[in-house]
Amino acid sequence: MPTRPGALARAPEPPPSLVLARDHTDTAIASRIRAQQLVRVGRGAYVDQDLAPRELALARIAAAHERLGTAHWFSHESAALLLGLPVWRVPTTVHLRTTNSGGRRPDPSLRRHRGPVQPELVTEVHGLPVTSLTLTAVDCARTLPPLPALVVLDAALGTGMDPAEARALLDTIPGQRGVRRAQALLGYADGGAESPQETATRLFLLRAGFPVPTTQVQVDTRLGAYWSDLGFPQWRLLVEYDGRDKYTSPQALFAEKRRQDAITETGHTMVRTTAEDRPTQLVARVRTHAPPFDPIPRPELQ
Repeated sequence: MPTRPGALARAPEPPPSLVLARDHTDTAIASRIRAQQLVRVGRGAYVDQDLAPRELALARIAAAHERLGTAHWFSHESAALLLGLPVWRVPTTVHLRTTNSGGRRPDPSLRRHRGPVQPELVTEVHGLPVTSLTLTAVDCARTLPPLPALVVLDAALGTGMDPAEARALLDTIPGQRGVRRAQALLGYADGGAESPQETATRLFLLRAGFPVPTTQVQVDTRLGAYWSDLGFPQWRLLVEYDGRDKYTSPQALFAEKRRQDAITETGHTMVRTTAEDRPTQLVARVRTHAPPFDPIPRPELQ
């Protein structure tokens, strides 16, 4: 799991500031709501209209914290957001661990996971109680499908989670739902993935039976050392995910052309993929450049 020089470190981002309507007769807030300048994120809590989905999700978490009167710790995908981890799909429900059921009229916007939490498995981020990095990753691995679970696991490892601690935590909850799947997914997690799309690309290749790809493959060229998102060094085959924001100028496009030319001169083949490619298309193109191999079945990733 090498780290590419210059890779950006992930950091928790604070939730947006809330506009709290303690009094339903607050005419100033009512006026902004009628003008569609505010959007509701909880009872009596609003934020500016023009927020990205991730910011809205963080605002919902902050709003839930404002109205919860009992002990709680934000968990699962909500904790991942607070800890600065990427998620495959931004949740619209707030997940939290709590010791109570929420009363006679539970809030449908909250997903409560009941049970005590050990003090060493919780922390605080921007003043909000949240499960630790390791517990968050384990919770997501137990409850999410393989792709979104692996996105969180990859990011947690890249942020500094000790995989041995995650395995030890799973060993303390044998028999609970999703433990065996989480143990299997942890074996495929790789902190070298720098985006959810890179995780998805690797997962599609694993599902197709390819050998386990190496992340952040270093290639020494006449122009210096370059890094590819992932690949198979034994085949001199590289796979690169291209996001829409990768080539923001003619200079960036020219620099990328020089990079690819220098890499291919070393005898490597580079397969590029985008979000528009279907998994079957990606797999077929990579297989075209790979030598014959016996596919490895991985039913736990399907």
